[in-house]
Amino acid sequence: MNRRRAFASRHWRTALTTAALMAGVAACGSGGGGAQSDPTSYKGKTLTVWLMAGDNPQSWVDAVTTQFEAAYPGAKLVVQPQQWTGIQSKMTSALAGLTPPDVVEIGNTQTAYYASTGGLLPLDPYRKDLGGADWTPSMDKSTIVGNKQFAAPWFAGNRVVMYNKKLWKAAGLNPPQTMAEWLTDLGKLQHTKGVSSALYLPGQNWYAFDGFLQDAGADILTLKGNQWVGDLDSPAALKAANLFKKLQSYGTAPKDQDEQHPVQATVFAKGDVASMIAMGYEEAPVIAANKSMDGNIGYFPIPGDTAGKPAKTFLGGSNLAVAETSTQRTMALGFLKIALDDENEKAYVKLNGFLPNKASLYSALDGNAYAAAAQKAAPNAGFTPLVRAWANVENPPNPISTLFLTPILEGKDPVAAAKAADAKLTARIKLG
Repeated sequence: MNRRRAFASRHWRTALTTAALMAGVAACGSGGGGAQSDPTSYKGKTLTVWLMAGDNPQSWVDAVTTQFEAAYPGAKLVVQPQQWTGIQSKMTSALAGLTPPDVVEIGNTQTAYYASTGGLLPLDPYRKDLGGADWTPSMDKSTIVGNKQFAAPWFAGNRVVMYNKKLWKAAGLNPPQTMAEWLTDLGKLQHTKGVSSALYLPGQNWYAFDGFLQDAGADILTLKGNQWVGDLDSPAALKAANLFKKLQSYGTAPKDQDEQHPVQATVFAKGDVASMIAMGYEEAPVIAANKSMDGNIGYFPIPGDTAGKPAKTFLGGSNLAVAETSTQRTMALGFLKIALDDENEKAYVKLNGFLPNKASLYSALDGNAYAAAAQKAAPNAGFTPLVRAWANVENPPNPISTLFLTPILEGKDPVAAAKAADAKLTARIKLG
């Protein structure tokens, strides 16, 4: 069948069933499952949900599963963890297939891309019932493409410094207030007994680099006329790269790998790494690998040039979306309503320390050390450019990492590296 005609046909069917779907979403209720459905309506049916590995605490999944299966008697909820590496290609293929996952977690910078392929169900008719009236505007921004709602914001977070309290104490140091202080501290830590890396910073951790880029007043892309083009050859971007290179030199992390190769939490768990740039969810695997690290992990915002004003960081996060070709739309929308219920949202961020999708839920983060540091930096955090073809940038090999960061760290000409990366970035964006 003609792809354009098939796409139009799907949307015609969507319009005919909107009223019925909204009734189904309203019936599922909140936290406890709400009104019960017909006991025979969902017998034998399965709802498949893709959540990214690390974003699916088992206790939260178990609670939501219980609520979902109570709201849809006879149905089964299957949560399938996915890896971030290579997810764009895998997700694109899955959403284009005849039997896609019904609900998917997608990165906030990737939503525009998946929406542009026709793979996501527009959620405008269901926004109010899903709690959209109170969603944090900055988080909600990444879910809207062409003035249509293609996903629901789930959570966001920004990177901070995770540090080993024992090693910092041995060096006689407290968390720094400025970048200059941090650099001085790293020099001292590097010569402290028991420290192999003052800062473990993988050379291809472009998420961390993007924060330094924003802090320098630069960006990965810039708009020239009507065309997005690479902008890593700007003076500000090269300044950020120089800072990244200096910070990376204070440790033994590979210059040509990212934070998953090897998994930096596993490296930190050995106890000889003084600090690393991390997300809150990385604490759990550290402690799981080394019980003695429990209570020995601290956090502070990546410092900026001025005391009391943390550096800008990349505001990463995830949205939840429904596959446009899902045959279980009523249950899929019901799952979103349950997962995004205030109580489940609070429970989720309390476990992971991420920022919830509503400012009114921030109290759930009280007592979370990572969240305390992340909240200080959140006002200065920002996104990568929210352009339709952004996912093309992140497809491996990522030119930001492979053509720009690694060559610079290996001593090659920064300007030449920037021009090579910009050319590839511009080409990939044009593909969208």
